[in-house]
Amino acid sequence: MSDEARILDGIKVLDVGTFVFGPAATTVMSDFGADVIKVENPASGDPYRYFHTLPLLPESEEDYCFAVDGRNKRSICLDLSKAEGRDVLYALVREADVFETNYHPSVIEKLGLGWPKLGSLNERLIYAQASGYGEAGAEVEKPGYDATAWWARSGLMDLVRQYGSEPALSMPAMGDRPSAMTLFGAIMLALYRRETTGRGLRVSTSLMANGAWANACLIQAALFGAEPFEPVPRLETPNPFANIYPTRDDRWIFLAVLLPERDWNGLLAALDRRDLGDDPRFETLDGRYAHAQELAREFEAAFRSRDLSDWRQRLDREDVTFGIVARTEEVPEDDQMLANDVLIDGVDRDGGTFRTINSPIWIEGETKVQPRRAPALGEHTDEVLAELGYDEAAIDELRSSGAIPE
Repeated sequence: MSDEARILDGIKVLDVGTFVFGPAATTVMSDFGADVIKVENPASGDPYRYFHTLPLLPESEEDYCFAVDGRNKRSICLDLSKAEGRDVLYALVREADVFETNYHPSVIEKLGLGWPKLGSLNERLIYAQASGYGEAGAEVEKPGYDATAWWARSGLMDLVRQYGSEPALSMPAMGDRPSAMTLFGAIMLALYRRETTGRGLRVSTSLMANGAWANACLIQAALFGAEPFEPVPRLETPNPFANIYPTRDDRWIFLAVLLPERDWNGLLAALDRRDLGDDPRFETLDGRYAHAQELAREFEAAFRSRDLSDWRQRLDREDVTFGIVARTEEVPEDDQMLANDVLIDGVDRDGGTFRTINSPIWIEGETKVQPRRAPALGEHTDEVLAELGYDEAAIDELRSSGAIPE
């Protein structure tokens, strides 16, 4: 397939959302050729444009958060509190294939952006709704970010911590992006259904539901009445084969030997501790689990004897499954990510290039758009209006009304 033909060419998407959850789903669509028009408030635009300025985040003049989820899109500023602004949006809806929003129900109702209204304007429209806590119950209007509705509400925040430590903060958009992939899948299902019926439909998902899906194993355990999971000290683990261990140079390795009987000899060879195989405590798998804490301390002493680079070679040589606890600043030079186009070059506004993170889907025979730098606020307002048939005088009228910025 040529670079000019992509799987979502001809699909027009309206991104009427903020932050990450909804907009990231449309970013993936843009990677596969969809024309995504981001509708933003003229006063400030999507607040996510300024997220990188918050305390604790890496300091940079680059809007690095928005660079990922705003890429490839065209930005139009519309004041949807004004009738003139809503009229422009309705004109866009009549030509769109997908409308995505994460506005609260009360805001959607106030602005006239509900499915009944927009569906009546375009019977082929796919209406995609992202929410924090779902669309029923007492909390439908409650503000929900992934840190609260996905990470905290699902139980993950309580579970993912070492013994005795406080709950950990999530990283920016850690739950938003996997949730966005759910919304992307729902949109694609709806487009597929439209191919057979000719009619659009409404799809939705929530951060809370996605958080429960992410924590499904242990929530299912609770549903079955299992004993609650409680963190234990690292070296008091009941399973030394799935644990983290420090190296001599103060790095960490996550040992993930899920078939310990099969991989026992290879692990001992990698650790240069074949003597453990002759230890009566560890002769059988049951014995290794019965003496799990003692075995964990033996593993600990072994891992502390060499640097991380040595362990990579030794563990790889013996086909031992492990993970390196990477530091984020190392990821841009990760050869495996580069070899698999996880990190790719995009086109900057000045014609140069910048490196960014690819969307995690590849389709045989299909090419993606080379990422284009996220647009400036309202950068494409006049361009999009002209495509809708607004002439210069009509655009000036919109400016005079305040529906679009001066």
